[in-house]
Amino acid sequence: MLVKFTSEIDIGNQLRPVTHFSVAELFTDKFLHWFPLYYHMKFAFLVWLQLPSVDGARQLYMNYLRPFLRKHQSRLDQFVNFFYSEMVKFVSNHESEIQLARTLFMKVLSSANHAVQVIIHPGQRQVNGSAIEGPPAQSETSESEDEE
Repeated sequence: MLVKFTSEIDIGNQLRPVTHFSVAELFTDKFLHWFPLYYHMKFAFLVWLQLPSVDGARQLYMNYLRPFLRKHQSRLDQFVNFFYSEMVKFVSNHESEIQLARTLFMKVLSSANHAVQVIIHPGQRQVNGSAIEGPPAQSETSESEDEE
């Protein structure tokens, strides 16, 4: 049996249905988990989507998704353009708040990183220019000078 190696484009196209299904299942799992054999049917559906012999993802796309997208393409383009323009307005109007949130997030991330480093390496002290340090430890040469 020959193994066919696929390029990155083929892998991306193969993973696309799984990604969309994962997003959809975030919402549906909360409502359908009580349904008998739900997880078995979900597994069978995923297998059907991915099996090359059945090519379920292509069938689903060609028979349902593609006609829907073609039919509503102009409305979807209008929605995307409207959403993009609104986001541009929002970002330009709240640029200072976004920068403040980014700065705070980076400080929190830095503090969390420092806390994790302290937990992982408890004996090591990290050098930080803004930190307040205690009195310097005496070296062995200073102790030998005190003895004389």
